[in-house]
Amino acid sequence: MSAPIRVLVLCTGNSARSQIAEALLNTQGQGRFFAESAGSHPAARVNPLATAVLAEVGIDWSGRSPRAVAEIDQSGWDLVLTVCDDAQEACPVFPGGTVMVHWGQPDPAGVAGPDEERMEAFRSALAVLRGRVAQLVALPLTRETLGGFRDVINRIGAP
Repeated sequence: MSAPIRVLVLCTGNSARSQIAEALLNTQGQGRFFAESAGSHPAARVNPLATAVLAEVGIDWSGRSPRAVAEIDQSGWDLVLTVCDDAQEACPVFPGGTVMVHWGQPDPAGVAGPDEERMEAFRSALAVLRGRVAQLVALPLTRETLGGFRDVINRIGAP
């Protein structure tokens, strides 16, 4: 088996979407993917509703903390996924053959209202990311062939 595809998922706060995508990639990727996440302006903590929706699908995400992209080594990433428009604009340059794609979607943490309404926003974000990750992991990817799939991976995140 070849080395796993190293994926860095970026968003602004690293408290919701990027954390969910990281968890899903590491779970659904079944060892073919190694994912981490970071934010351009990390929040103080992972949003508890992100942890709750992951728990609903059997992923224990307790004890995780947001990280700053500045703390992450910029080398060695095969794929960088941005999941919010702000992170795409603030994304640093990654050396080498890193494939950069954008899977933007609304921030569930920005939804105001009753707890159930907010939880539904997180469930919706999880469903979108779960579908996108399922499409990604279904591709016949290796670290060596990833660049040839750039357009396909970008289309996965298209609205």
